[in-house]
Amino acid sequence: MELLLLLLLPLIFISTAAHSLPLFLPRAAQSLISKSNKYPNLPYIAHYFPQELDHFAYRRRSYGVFYQKYLLNSTFWERGEPIFVYTGNEGDIEWFAANTGFMMDIAPKFRALLVFIEHRYYGVSKPFGEESFKSAENLGYLNSAQALADYAVLIRSLKQNLSAESSPVVVFGGSYGGMLAAWFRLKYPQIAIGALSSSAPILQFDDITPWSSFYDATSQDYKDESMNCFAVIKKGWDELMWFSMKNGLSELSKLFRTCENLHSVYEARNWLWEAFVYSAMVDYPVEANFIRQLPANPVQKMCRIIDGFPPEVDILTKVFSAASLYYNYSGSQSCFDIGHEADSHGLSVWNWQACTEMVMPMTCSNESMFPPSAYDYEQFADQCMMTFGVRPRPHWITTEYGGHNIKQVLSRFGSNIIFSNGMRDPWSRGGVLENISSTIVAIVTQKGAHHLDFRSATKEDPTWLIEQRKEEVEIIKSWIDRYKGDEMI
Repeated sequence: MELLLLLLLPLIFISTAAHSLPLFLPRAAQSLISKSNKYPNLPYIAHYFPQELDHFAYRRRSYGVFYQKYLLNSTFWERGEPIFVYTGNEGDIEWFAANTGFMMDIAPKFRALLVFIEHRYYGVSKPFGEESFKSAENLGYLNSAQALADYAVLIRSLKQNLSAESSPVVVFGGSYGGMLAAWFRLKYPQIAIGALSSSAPILQFDDITPWSSFYDATSQDYKDESMNCFAVIKKGWDELMWFSMKNGLSELSKLFRTCENLHSVYEARNWLWEAFVYSAMVDYPVEANFIRQLPANPVQKMCRIIDGFPPEVDILTKVFSAASLYYNYSGSQSCFDIGHEADSHGLSVWNWQACTEMVMPMTCSNESMFPPSAYDYEQFADQCMMTFGVRPRPHWITTEYGGHNIKQVLSRFGSNIIFSNGMRDPWSRGGVLENISSTIVAIVTQKGAHHLDFRSATKEDPTWLIEQRKEEVEIIKSWIDRYKGDEMI
């Protein structure tokens, strides 16, 4: 399909004071326009917007400019029709665009312009280049409020440059991006008429949601497939420690087929942990390549691997073989680079956010398949202080955006938000699972996983997923119809 691509928009500086300060321009943005190397078939053009460093202070440094990446597709857009904006989250924006085909699928129906905005400090949108991560002073501009303000400023400028002031804006986001989408609708209702917030754990803060809920939910996914599978994984952690103490790291490295010898048993433990947690999150009913290339129903496939071994086979072999599905579904890897995996999507910056405002207490209960653990805030805060030189603000998110008594609070002043969650996704327990009002609705699917509804439609999609997306489209259409009706009054 031939794409009607927008010309590079004029770059409008927000303040003339910015001209006297350094411009933080990512190397990839030197030409101010680019195509993706990682996703060569991605149907978007990348642009770069001069974004102010600090929206909430009036110090000289606040007016510094960095270039924020955003992606555009105008193939189906007609001026005056909707603008669909993805509120980028913790990673390269092209990764999210490549895995959010739902927006492209519905764009023709709405004749919508599609915009994906990269979150500051992720991808190439780094205010100080590689120096962005060297100190708390530079990292201090990384938070959700600054990100939301970025989106507001960019959207306003985009609408002005496109003579699209009458075009309604709907924001979309999944996971942390889903949190941002919901918060954006609440914080900037004058800019976005509605939000589709998928798999957004906005209630995972303070004591709103039981701290053990995430790992209890993960465990339930495996328990639902097979009690034997659940029991084997649960025993595997003790077996791992016992094997390491008895045989040493060299033998453990052989068992786990590592490319280099393990430096500690915890590298193997984290490797297993990631495989079982992420497979539960993306337990999609169709084959997918979001976090990794995985088959349909990966949790079921893992449990079939475990259950397929004769009883006499040792537990670690069973657990390792199941985890290998996550890391090597294609079968192309001869060894595993445990402890040295590349951060291919640029997720590591999230550690700063987790150590400052995004404080989500988590524990493992005795009922989960993971080793029991408690939550020690002081220990966590000390680790953050040691790593970044700052201490967390554990209650800031609920102070800034709310969360407690959410049904009572949002029913009074909120509107036009869809919270979608799939109960196979462990994050769903921290999401909104009940309707708050007639216009703030929860769409819950028992077999859905982490923002599954945002993926491109396929021939293999189950009926319930097709119906879920259809319901979301109808709700969004009602928002736009109401907006256009109001415009005519």
